[in-house]
Amino acid sequence: MNTKQSSQPAFTNQLLTDLEKKKLAETFLNAVGTQNWDLLHSIITEDISWTLPGTSLISGEVNGPNAIITRAQQIVNYGASLELKHILYGQYNVALSVHNQASRGELILDEYLATVCTIYNGKISKIETYVSDVDGVNAFFK
Repeated sequence: MNTKQSSQPAFTNQLLTDLEKKKLAETFLNAVGTQNWDLLHSIITEDISWTLPGTSLISGEVNGPNAIITRAQQIVNYGASLELKHILYGQYNVALSVHNQASRGELILDEYLATVCTIYNGKISKIETYVSDVDGVNAFFK
């Protein structure tokens, strides 16, 4: 009989239903769209990170609720719309298919993105955004 114990911690992530994942995803988009930063803070973990490709003002990795809220504020302050196309469900996580549009002077933002939200115990713990037009994002968010 093998009595050796694993040195790995037990996986304790709460498994959400698809309906709960949908509500969390919609709450995220609603909080950003309505600029309800208290609501956004309430659905993210304290150790959250958000990565976004490119070299623009909103690109790179940011960590912690304040940095996440600052990034969301930058996006909406540039007038970007967040049109939800689809919610895609994983075993534990959720991905958002979004169409972003905005204009600023002669600059036009018209891109599709996928935002993957890692969920840990009912809150978003990591956000990874994949964009269709990195050069367009770099030009628009200067």
